[in-house]
Amino acid sequence: MPTTRDFVLGPWRAVLVLGVTQVLAWGAIFYPPVLTLPLIAADRGWSITFVMSGFSLALLVAGLVSPLIGRLIDRHGGHRIMPVGSLLAALGLVGLAYAEHRASYLAVWVLLGVAIAASLYDPAFATLGRIFGAAARQPITALTLAGGFASTVSWPASHVLIDLMGWRGTYLVYAALLALVAAPLHAFALPRQRADREARPTSAPAAPTALLPPRGWPFALVAAAFAAYAFVPSGLSAHLLAIFGRSGIDAGSAVVIGALFGPSQVLARIGELMFARGIHPLMVARVAVGMLLAGFALMALCGLSLAVAAAFMVMFGMANGLITIARGTVPLALFGASGYGALLGRIAGPFLLMQAIAPLVLALVAEHGSDSIVLTVVAMLALIAFACFVTLRRPHSGA
Repeated sequence: MPTTRDFVLGPWRAVLVLGVTQVLAWGAIFYPPVLTLPLIAADRGWSITFVMSGFSLALLVAGLVSPLIGRLIDRHGGHRIMPVGSLLAALGLVGLAYAEHRASYLAVWVLLGVAIAASLYDPAFATLGRIFGAAARQPITALTLAGGFASTVSWPASHVLIDLMGWRGTYLVYAALLALVAAPLHAFALPRQRADREARPTSAPAAPTALLPPRGWPFALVAAAFAAYAFVPSGLSAHLLAIFGRSGIDAGSAVVIGALFGPSQVLARIGELMFARGIHPLMVARVAVGMLLAGFALMALCGLSLAVAAAFMVMFGMANGLITIARGTVPLALFGASGYGALLGRIAGPFLLMQAIAPLVLALVAEHGSDSIVLTVVAMLALIAFACFVTLRRPHSGA
């Protein structure tokens, strides 16, 4: 276990720094749109579809630039790349407050897409991988515990700020936090050391520790598994509560059920940190997606009652909490720490692209089909992710 000195002067300081900055980044960029975009649409006189397309555009751009961001972190370190992400995010949020025309509005979201690629979990995981090397699993899990509270902090804070100063003032406050708190923390408080250099060794060349090549079928299966899974939370976050409402669950109960998601994520991450150290991350990913599939099966067999909806939300939250960890730990365990940032960037590309299109695809499915078809489509994507994880095999092991 890390000591207090490790958290203050050693490499574990990175977990504290990134814990603060992840809450700020997720809370300023990713979570407010659900509250602010309808207000922007009303103020500008634009359709809600157009306004929301900006956020999807940002995710598409983030997917395209993530491989480059990963390579830059490998080469230069998170302490040089992530401050740029925070400053770009701050500039983008200011731009949102003042973008009066459609073209400038979309241009701001392009800028925010680059900021997302350089600010959220993937660059943070890449930074930890560069600092800790093959020992990054525990720091990654610890970081996701902090990140799990971002929505818990952001939505109430955004609601209060919107009431006090409107959506523009809210974005200006968040821009100030990113520029004056997150960027300096990234630039001046993140450790500089690089584990793969320090650990290059001393004695005889270590036998290649059971690693797969980061290309070909092994990499394709990992990337496909996470991309298919990305469709699930992105799509469900936009549609699930409405589906609950149409099934006869009253609005108040649906909101309470939705609130179970965050604590369930955190609970699963605490469990992983405390009890899963000896379990291969690939098995953790299989269990996570298997739990989600069990939730879909429960809904299909029992229908959408209040109890079933609550049980599904808990299972969904726990699965998502574990998969967030697995996004950092599965590539590390299977492919190793060499070029880890670039590897995460290559995986993040399709992940973010699927995350961008999921709400739009499910909106079309809901418009032309039914809620049961929507849930079936999402369950099929989860099944594809599960099949990819099951097909993957650890090297020199029957997995």
